[in-house]
Amino acid sequence: MRNVKRFLIALLACTLVLGVAPDVQAQTKKKTAKTTKTTKSGKKKKKAAAPAAAPKPAEPQFVELPSNSSDCLFAIPLQIDKVYGPTSAPEGSGRIMEIVADKAHPNIFEREHNSVWYKVTIPYNGDLVIDITQADVWDDYDFLVYKNTGIYFSNQVMLNKVMPVAVNLSCVDSLTLSEAARKAAEAKPKPKAKATEGVKKAVAEEPVFEEPVNVLPTIGMNPEAKDKMLLKKQKGGFIKSIPVRMGEEYYIVLDNCTANGKGHTIKVSVHVDAYEPLVLFYDKKGKRYVDVDLMILEKGGQGERPIVRNEHYKGGRVKFVPGFSYTLYAKREGYFSVFREFNARDLMMRDTLMLYQMERTERGSGFQIKDIYFEDGEATMIPGYDTTLMDYVAMFRNHPDVTFLVKGYVLSYGVNAEADMLLSLDRAKTIKEYFVKNGIEADRITTAGMTKNEIKRAAAAALDKNGSFSDVKAEIIITGKTTDR
Repeated sequence: MRNVKRFLIALLACTLVLGVAPDVQAQTKKKTAKTTKTTKSGKKKKKAAAPAAAPKPAEPQFVELPSNSSDCLFAIPLQIDKVYGPTSAPEGSGRIMEIVADKAHPNIFEREHNSVWYKVTIPYNGDLVIDITQADVWDDYDFLVYKNTGIYFSNQVMLNKVMPVAVNLSCVDSLTLSEAARKAAEAKPKPKAKATEGVKKAVAEEPVFEEPVNVLPTIGMNPEAKDKMLLKKQKGGFIKSIPVRMGEEYYIVLDNCTANGKGHTIKVSVHVDAYEPLVLFYDKKGKRYVDVDLMILEKGGQGERPIVRNEHYKGGRVKFVPGFSYTLYAKREGYFSVFREFNARDLMMRDTLMLYQMERTERGSGFQIKDIYFEDGEATMIPGYDTTLMDYVAMFRNHPDVTFLVKGYVLSYGVNAEADMLLSLDRAKTIKEYFVKNGIEADRITTAGMTKNEIKRAAAAALDKNGSFSDVKAEIIITGKTTDR
């Protein structure tokens, strides 16, 4: 035994010498390194400061579970389709031990070990989906789902007068986890192939949006699962979803049987036939996707609720449910805001991508208007087509500091350039009147028509064998901001 102890001490000493000593030496060298430089005149010159390193990506912000969240009365409210966590580890059963199994009710927790309570209100009819991702798969998380029965709900749970509507008490499958860990350790990552110049150029011209990779949940509830209930001796992660209805409230109690365990993330959804497009915001001039301050409100059923509220939304899939209407508002400094109102029923006929162009508010940016029409040879807009301008009205209402020029265009063969110049200017003035009528200050808008040279060039192009008239009826050009004047 003494020889074994001596061997262990010698091994520890070698480890310290080989592992720690080089670090100490490196630190000593850093301390003694010269930071000044002597010039010919004998004066010491300070060494130029190194350029600042690029900031590191922010670490994930973990949610510290409230100390009272282990009790039903202080259940943490969850929002549908919103990930909560990663959290700190639940600790203890709280001030009240609400769940204790007995002979009449064996299919619940034998007792709460390290628990946290959540609650969620159902916004529309469907099937309840729960995704729980454990920070450590070796933890033994179980969960129960209760339907709220009224003001004395927590007391009824404590007295076992209310039974859970969903039960998942499955134990950790250590053998499967060990095998998975072994295979992961043996797997070698494949080297990434280098992109060719042609591929790089193509990506630069049309960037491909890469959707974030979500970590697969460890346990939960989904419609594809077969088991309606998983008991203590069973192994598995998921139980079958239960039908839920709009306005109902459910409580989820999550318990970790493993002492000194780790945290988790949880996401609750309602499975329903819905439209889930990829919502992106694109800067065409910069040829890149941009993050925005995004809010999407869902209206109908239980009133109005935010389904997206993110100050740095980088793109992703959003669920729109038939029968509901939505309001989308996105903004970013240096760009015009985007405001849209729509119904999910209308979106079903479109592609799986909702791409919004982010137009810059910088001087010189322009917008060509094609879908408005005037009476032949006049400056009067044909009724019904003027609504095209309302999108631009909304843009400039949200940016009262932006000034702009409205320039009118006409179809001309150059026969009477003077008359065409006046007509193009009058049409620009008509558009300005429309903006002013709909709440845009007149002093923010200037007008212009076509010049004589522009009319000559347009007429020459139209008279050319392969030429044709331009379909641009007007153009809006940003001239600056009111602060510039």
